[in-house]
Order: sequence, then C-alpha cells, then structure tokens
Amino acid sequence: MPLFQPENATATPRRRRLYAIYELVYTAIDLSAALLFIVGSVMFFSDAWQTPGTWCFLVGSIFFAFKPTLRVVREIHFYRIGDLEDLAKRARG
Repeated sequence: MPLFQPENATATPRRRRLYAIYELVYTAIDLSAALLFIVGSVMFFSDAWQTPGTWCFLVGSIFFAFKPTLRVVREIHFYRIGDLEDLAKRARG
C-alpha cells in the first residue's frame, strides 16, 4: 500500500475509524496553535506581557510542526495495518 493515498483512509471500517481519530487530533492541534498565536499577538500589545506572548508563539509553532508529523505517523500506521496479501501481490508483480 503506497503512503499518502486518499483511498487508504476508507478501505476498511478500522481504517475509517483510525482516520477519524487522527483527523480529530489534527484539528485539535490546529485549533490550539491558532489560539496560541492569537493570544500571543494580543500579549504583544503590552510590554509586560511580551515574554509570555513569545512563549505562546513558540508553543504554537511547535503545535504547527506536529501537524505534518501527525500525518506521517498516520500514514505509517495505515501501512502497518495494511493487508499483507495485497502487499505481497504488488511485490511479485
């Protein structure tokens, strides 16, 4: 099974459930990162809050870095639960 193929997400009921879980986590990370950037931006209006605002930007950036990492982890997970018989057929021919 090739990685990053849209049909991987819906091939079986197990994969559909797994895909839904990964998408929920992905969306939660995305929302958290966006909120941290908004809060960090507001904090920068005050000199006293610039250091916590900088931390919000850093944590938000880390969350944004989790997004592609999570997609790669999901694809590896799909690959590992793939149908080994199909993989063997593709390897032979």
